[in-house]
Amino acid sequence: MAHRKHWRELLREGFLILSGSLIYAIGIDCFELPNGLAAGGLTGLATIVEALAREMGIAAPVGAQTIIMNGALLLYVYLTTKDRGYVAQSIVGILASGFFVDALAPVLPVPAQGELLLSAIWGGVLVGVGIGVVFLSGGNTGGTDIVGQLLARRTGLPVGLLCVLADGAIVLLSIPVFSLRNALYAGIAMYVSGVVIDMVLDGPRTARIVYVISQKHEEIADKVLYDLGRGCTELQARGVWSGNSRPVLMCVLGRSETMRLKGIVAQMDPDAIVIVSEAHEAFGEGFMQIDPS
Repeated sequence: MAHRKHWRELLREGFLILSGSLIYAIGIDCFELPNGLAAGGLTGLATIVEALAREMGIAAPVGAQTIIMNGALLLYVYLTTKDRGYVAQSIVGILASGFFVDALAPVLPVPAQGELLLSAIWGGVLVGVGIGVVFLSGGNTGGTDIVGQLLARRTGLPVGLLCVLADGAIVLLSIPVFSLRNALYAGIAMYVSGVVIDMVLDGPRTARIVYVISQKHEEIADKVLYDLGRGCTELQARGVWSGNSRPVLMCVLGRSETMRLKGIVAQMDPDAIVIVSEAHEAFGEGFMQIDPS
């Protein structure tokens, strides 16, 4: 049984890597590359090099460039850390994404040629979906993440900050090759792809945490329990200014239920304090179940 599960996991990971790499390549070939949007990453750097090489009559396919660049980075990672697992997880995504970018470029249409805003948005969406799907497999497509990790070991700076700086530097490098206008739209594409990656990995964030401070907390709690059908937790708090103890109701609700709770509180105690914040994830009864894997 364990053997069958092992092969199912391998097939699932392979499917995620290939499908994610395909979506990623569509975003690059249909929107970003033809419009000169070097939206960060090694693909953005390869886009700059490809444009410069084309002016000199030299063919420098973007996908092949990314495979070579990432290969050199992975070799350095392996020689310095001996982290075989990370290298093995990265190789498939890097090869698949690079291959699809070059293989699909001659056959895919360019639906928004010259429309930089449309290209930035849809390129960012497709690239973000593709990278997010590859991340779900446990692999990656290489790029500035590897650069950030290497620099972090030497500088001690956060990996996220270094990745942003590296991506920003690539966007700046694209200005003399394409234009400042293209670089600004490349920044939009980079931002959109980052947001979409988070959405793919975390799912839609529909849960809200609501804190209610009211003298009529018992009545409000009853409404939450019986009208909304949601659980409600009473926390003990103390006002620093008054020194008085007061209960605080904490509820985790869906987006539409939050509006209903606001209506209940407004009707029962207009002077109540209501604080609404976004929950990153919510598991359990009434929400998603925790995946044991």
